[in-house]
Amino acid sequence: MGRVTERRKVVRIRDGVVSSRPDTLVTEEPLEVRLNGKPLAITMRTPGDDFALAVGFLVSEGVLATASDLRNVVYCAGATAEGTNTYNVVDVQTAPGVRTPDITLERNVYTTSSCGLCGKASLDAVRTTTRHPVADSPPLRVTPELLSSLPDRLRAAQRVFDRTGGLHAAALFDEDGELLDVREDVGRHNAVDKLVGRALQGGDLPLSRTVLMVSGRASFELAQKAVMAGIPLLAAVSAPSSLAVDLAAETGLTLVGFLRGSSMNVYAGEDRVALRAAAAQG
Repeated sequence: MGRVTERRKVVRIRDGVVSSRPDTLVTEEPLEVRLNGKPLAITMRTPGDDFALAVGFLVSEGVLATASDLRNVVYCAGATAEGTNTYNVVDVQTAPGVRTPDITLERNVYTTSSCGLCGKASLDAVRTTTRHPVADSPPLRVTPELLSSLPDRLRAAQRVFDRTGGLHAAALFDEDGELLDVREDVGRHNAVDKLVGRALQGGDLPLSRTVLMVSGRASFELAQKAVMAGIPLLAAVSAPSSLAVDLAAETGLTLVGFLRGSSMNVYAGEDRVALRAAAAQG
């Protein structure tokens, strides 16, 4: 697993019996994302898929939309004062002609593994116009039964979670429920960025006939990332936020929350869920 996990000594208490043993923990380290050599953001993440994470982050920021927008991604050598490479600083280099944001203090923000981007000047600054509007034609249609199967399939694909119990996950499924990709990270939004970044690097954006399944709640940031990648359906095992529902309604995103067993709430875009068939069976 490399730097994905680390071992720490713990004191274990079980039914009054005290013992000492090593425990496996998920690794959390900062990653600085630079854009054409200029610092842009810092996120706390689980090391691994760092290039995809940085690229996916820039998709959600509206900087990158296709593989041709990306020239290169590199780790920055000499990232410390001593000149050593920590592998915690990534520079994303855009292709000639790609418009990049003016990197000011307003945009040079700190991100955390729990909440995504913080410090935006206004809500309008977050509502970046996507170059991949949600436009699935013919419309994506999934059954409640297919949606109900996704949380267990996502959980079964979480290899590092089995060892640590401390990771979120995000997975892409096709309209038939086949698993396309899954990524784990200490942060929900990081896991999604890794998925989207890998898709851009592979020339697969927009992800117009896919379902994005996330292991936690559906925040505004996750809904935005789905929209920016052209994903038509976002499903979460927990609750959405009010802003996530508003954004889904505005952009045509189907948003499903509290997806547990055969139960779920469809907050927006219910036309993509075969509700009539479900009602007939009931």
